[in-house]
Amino acid sequence: MLNIFARASVSRVTDPIGRALVRAGLTPNVMTVLGTVGAMACALAFFPQGMLLWGTFTVWGFAMLDLLDGAMARARGYGTPFGAVLDATCDRLVDGALFAAIAWWCFVQAHNTRAAAAALICLVLAQVISYVKARAEASGLEADGGLVERAERLIIALVGTGLHGLGVPYTVEITLWLLAVLSVVTLLQRMAAVAGAARTAAKRADLPAGGQQP
Repeated sequence: MLNIFARASVSRVTDPIGRALVRAGLTPNVMTVLGTVGAMACALAFFPQGMLLWGTFTVWGFAMLDLLDGAMARARGYGTPFGAVLDATCDRLVDGALFAAIAWWCFVQAHNTRAAAAALICLVLAQVISYVKARAEASGLEADGGLVERAERLIIALVGTGLHGLGVPYTVEITLWLLAVLSVVTLLQRMAAVAGAARTAAKRADLPAGGQQP
């Protein structure tokens, strides 16, 4: 959702930075890898140790580099298929590391199995939501949008850990369960979008939905 409504505003800030980084000799792929390695390292180093505030700000900072690789690609005037695959792969790695680290903290540090279960549900749904889009696009269908895309997932999860790090109780569990519910809704939205796109494609091909060419 934020990807739709905030894209123009964010681009006005990131595009000049992207042009400067390209002039400095950096590439979008390098920026993608740097952001991924940094975010994963910080998530796995800080959250399991109970350093939620440190984890929140460092992961958020490295995740922001994900905005710059797109700006750098625009500054160069082109992207590459490999760059798109690398970016999507790295996003999944960061999501997995973040929710796994939060789940570890819930189990080991907080001894809160309910919150840990919510973190694991969020981890699985984050991967599945992204997979639905990728698999649909590989089949020539569309499955964009939904209540909770990657930006919203990061914001909701890190707001919870950040507030808990500041001493506000129960925020991790509350935000994780909220995110789990919203992720289920998003998954259903994307599946409905795929079903609609499949019906449209079938009508254009004069085939029944789910049918195949003879």
